[in-house]
Amino acid sequence: MVRFGWTVTVSFVLVLCTREGSDAKEAWPFNAKRVLFIGDSITAAGHYVATLEAQLRIALRSAAPEVINLGLPSETCSGLSEPDHPFPRPDVHERLDRALTKVKPDLVVACYGMNDGIYYPFSLERFEAYQKGIQKLIDQVHDIGAKLILMTPPAFDPLPLKKQGKLLPRGAEKYAWFAIYENYDQEVLQRYAGWIMEQREQVEMVIDLHSAVSKYVSTKRKQDADFTMSPDGVHVNREGHAVLADAIWRAWGHEQLVELKSESIKLVEERQTILHSAWLSYVGHQRPGMEPGLPLAEAQRKAAEMERDINKWLTP
Repeated sequence: MVRFGWTVTVSFVLVLCTREGSDAKEAWPFNAKRVLFIGDSITAAGHYVATLEAQLRIALRSAAPEVINLGLPSETCSGLSEPDHPFPRPDVHERLDRALTKVKPDLVVACYGMNDGIYYPFSLERFEAYQKGIQKLIDQVHDIGAKLILMTPPAFDPLPLKKQGKLLPRGAEKYAWFAIYENYDQEVLQRYAGWIMEQREQVEMVIDLHSAVSKYVSTKRKQDADFTMSPDGVHVNREGHAVLADAIWRAWGHEQLVELKSESIKLVEERQTILHSAWLSYVGHQRPGMEPGLPLAEAQRKAAEMERDINKWLTP
């Protein structure tokens, strides 16, 4: 369990497949030394990534891999963007070669799809663009000899936007991140997630985050019909990030997350924030409105200075 001022318990069984046929405990961490997380704003928020880093530090001690977060808000892997988005959505393929060359990961964890349907009803053309983008990502990661874990997009929660009257029915003139198609989750994200799970023969592991979030929310709504972890329907809050981390951790062969004290996760998140901004600037991207990070060497020095306090909190 991980605690962020509350207790999050996930009682369902996660769907997990590995290409190499090993069981989950053997599958992680593929002897990884450097793990790169890429994705959209959900990954960029970093809470689930920081939680996983903390868990790895506790479980593997000095053998824990370096965890680098290059999540970028608004990003897609399809190169698509809705007409009313304030700028063309960045495409991960604009920066992926640079990221792989500069980070030199031996394991990449990727999560795309939430933005790739651009919040419209299902379209075969958009779906094919998503499929091509994921296939290109698979090929590029494997071309450098790294392993790849593909994760489905988390679920979109229409309830809070429905209450606000911000969902649009089929047949509307246009849709956007602030005016989302009412069946976006069922018609688009579920299909994208299902296709990701079918790629188990192409990659080292696939993880179903969509089902993890959907089942957790469904369970909670049996006690509270208004429960949500996504005030805007798209971005999960800290409780949602805990659900994501729990699902990934279980996929990596562990029964549950180790309970973390607030001081420890706060330090890990602070360190990740410094490095996240620095790595984004170092690799480069085309997303406007992002504050530049520190020079990478300076950020790494600051991160190293935090190690003593982090290790103190994470040592059992």
